[in-house]
Amino acid sequence: MGASPAGGGSQHDPVVIALFSEIVMVETLARNRLTRALPRGMELSHYMVLNHFARLGGEKTPAQLARVFHVTKGAMTNTVARLEAAGYVHVRPDWEDGRRKLVSISHAGRAARDRAVVAIAPVFDDVVAVLGIERMRAMLPTLRRLRELLDPD
Repeated sequence: MGASPAGGGSQHDPVVIALFSEIVMVETLARNRLTRALPRGMELSHYMVLNHFARLGGEKTPAQLARVFHVTKGAMTNTVARLEAAGYVHVRPDWEDGRRKLVSISHAGRAARDRAVVAIAPVFDDVVAVLGIERMRAMLPTLRRLRELLDPD
């Protein structure tokens, strides 16, 4: 058995398995807490798209959004259609390529996102109380680097 590029070998496999098992479980638990806290009628996928636009602004095609969120174009088209029906996004034709549509956040979408932020803010207060904000801040670079390594884009 050969060693991995970082100098680890098969003796580290249980650590890798344990790490990714914990990440998957944390994601599941966090997703469940967030979903329960969101305002009635808003799904986590809706919040994520609205939050993306609220932070970055601009316009994106459904295909671009699908790549950002690592979902199928069909799944994103469905999310965008629901957001549009709720009045949370504007969808317009791309004037340069009539086959594409461009999506942007509406004023109502920004307000819905802001309400969701208020609703989810206390969701992890217990975690912050135990871990402390500085410890959580210290985890971010490692988690971001891990995401970068796993994200092909």
